[in-house]
Amino acid sequence: MLNFLRALMPVLILIGCGWGCVWFVANRPTQEMREMPAPLISVEGLTLKSTSHPVRVVSQGTVQPRTRSMLMPEVAGKVVEVGATFRPGGFFKKGDVLIKLDPVDYETAITIAQAAVAQAKVTVIEEKARADQARENWKTLGRSGDPGDLVARVPQVARAEADVAAAEARVVQARRDLERTVIRAPYDGQVIEQSVDIGQFVSQGTALGRIFATDYVEIRLPLPERESQHLTLPERFADGTESATPAKVHLRALYNGKPVFWEGSIVRVESALDAETRQSTAIAQVMDPYARRGDGMPPLKIGQFVEAEIEGRSIDGVYLIPRSAVRAGNEIIVIDRPADTLRRMIVEPMLGNEKHLIVSAQSDKAPKEGQVLCLTPIPFPADGAKVKIGRLDGQSLKSNPEPMAGKKKKSDDSTASRPPPDAKPLP
Repeated sequence: MLNFLRALMPVLILIGCGWGCVWFVANRPTQEMREMPAPLISVEGLTLKSTSHPVRVVSQGTVQPRTRSMLMPEVAGKVVEVGATFRPGGFFKKGDVLIKLDPVDYETAITIAQAAVAQAKVTVIEEKARADQARENWKTLGRSGDPGDLVARVPQVARAEADVAAAEARVVQARRDLERTVIRAPYDGQVIEQSVDIGQFVSQGTALGRIFATDYVEIRLPLPERESQHLTLPERFADGTESATPAKVHLRALYNGKPVFWEGSIVRVESALDAETRQSTAIAQVMDPYARRGDGMPPLKIGQFVEAEIEGRSIDGVYLIPRSAVRAGNEIIVIDRPADTLRRMIVEPMLGNEKHLIVSAQSDKAPKEGQVLCLTPIPFPADGAKVKIGRLDGQSLKSNPEPMAGKKKKSDDSTASRPPPDAKPLP
């Protein structure tokens, strides 16, 4: 009997294990099925609103004087005096003495010319006396009628009078040469370069120095074609009239690492386009550039490079789109609400500056007013992709609710693992 039980025990154990396996397979817990929602990207949006935008056309140029002159003497002589202001960087007023030449030779020339005038006048008197005597002799000889010009010495008198006029002209010339020994400033200005000094002998045409006027300066500003149509430029016509009032221009330059500003106006436009760029060029004018404008404020110097911003007309009905939201090819991303899905668009900008692109709100290719512009850079945006707007118009928003479609209620883990109540216990 004992041997029989020992032989039967393994068979019973195998039968029990097989039944247990069948029971566990038949009563296994149901696997919970879930649809995981796609991860949502949190983005920042901006509601598009049409507005008015004042046009500011940016250009640049170099400061040039309105008049630049090379001083040259009209007479020869030795430099005997140089004005205190005739030094590089020195300022002078119109009529100030810049250089004096030795006047002795020209004073002597005046004396000689005056003596020649006196001698010529004596000759005129003598010739007139001879002419009168010739007429008396004509009458004494009993001849009738008037004597001829040669007998009456008319040509001789005319020559003597012409000699007087020539001598007087030489006096005037000598006095003018004497005045030219003093070289005066032709206008208010500043000295760029001094080429001579005391003791040097100069002749006609010798360069004494270079000067320029300081009443105002000019800057040539090239105008881009697309932006210039929004400017009010003063075009001049042959009858002397102008088409518009001067436009204001703001100039900016760096001085010791700090920006310095000046204000001027566009006074004219050059008559010819640039042969290489096909752009028109406006002339900006700044009055009194060397006037003191406050402590530490430098003057607007000749040759200085400046950046210019020209005031133009205001454009109505446009969007200001940040450049950071514009992708290659002028592409922007619009968020369609309330689904919060992405849609790519290509816009045609009218103008642009460092921060924004200006897009017409009336264009067929422009987004509609009230749509949301995506400001967050997305490497690979797909049309219809869903996003979560974290900030709109600079304000934080609540998180978007997660999609509920396809979700099943999560069952309790303990209930899922518990066998059904009618299940029989294992032996």
